[in-house]
Amino acid sequence: MGRVLKFGIPKGSLEKATIDLFEKAGWTIEVHHRSYFPEVDDPELALVICRPQEMSRYVEAGILDGGITGKDWILDNNSQVVIVEDLPYSKVSKRPARWVVAVKEDSGIKSLEDLRGKKISTELVNYTKRYFEDLGIPVEVSYSWGATEAKVVQGLCDAIVEVTETGSTIKAHGLKIIHEILITYPQLIANERAWQDEWKRRKIKQIAVLLKGALNSHKKVGLKMNVPAKNLERVVALLPSITAPTISQLYNRDWYALEVVVSEKEVRDLVPQLLELEVEGIIEYSLNKVI
Repeated sequence: MGRVLKFGIPKGSLEKATIDLFEKAGWTIEVHHRSYFPEVDDPELALVICRPQEMSRYVEAGILDGGITGKDWILDNNSQVVIVEDLPYSKVSKRPARWVVAVKEDSGIKSLEDLRGKKISTELVNYTKRYFEDLGIPVEVSYSWGATEAKVVQGLCDAIVEVTETGSTIKAHGLKIIHEILITYPQLIANERAWQDEWKRRKIKQIAVLLKGALNSHKKVGLKMNVPAKNLERVVALLPSITAPTISQLYNRDWYALEVVVSEKEVRDLVPQLLELEVEGIIEYSLNKVI
């Protein structure tokens, strides 16, 4: 039996997005009902599903060689792990998650300084404490086991620190955001000892490169086309691309084959312009990875 890398998949809101990203990157993961050990079509990987709040602790302790979790929980746990790659899922979800300070809409609290000596409820306890300590503002921070917005509404605390994307849920509870303390996104992390192991480091890098490539391909497509030589320079100037387009001359013709990667939205405007330049044989194809 060969070597195996123990890798953590975050449970909860990041779980499906992570499994979908792995599939686009080339791995098929099957999660069985009530099982924390998904099957994956790679004998070099052993996957474990665990809460993102605890992931960095397991990786730091060496229980896992690597995993994916939010930047927020790495900071909250103050974990000593290797940050291998940022994985901004917001490329897919469109909005980054952010931790904000919120108070009742009719509260007289307008700034962080107004919270001096007040009570704050949050899941992000350690980071919040350090944040206010660094500002020199004494506050009482307590852990929230859920329904955090309700606590400030019911008068159990003066403010909350909560994660949000749009702020709509916070507003729906009659609260207002007065400050943003952290923008968070998933990160691929590794145990420090595992990172020193040549085989494990190579395997972790493989995962990182392919996952990042899958993220980079979101909302991008490839375009192939045949371009008359007389209009080649005008077409090249028209096309946006990650790098210069790939161009090759067609056999025994005064035409060129051109291939380029563009965003999906750009295609609808590009095609009419390309046709005006006598471009033919335009083919659009989907992408799994852009590396």
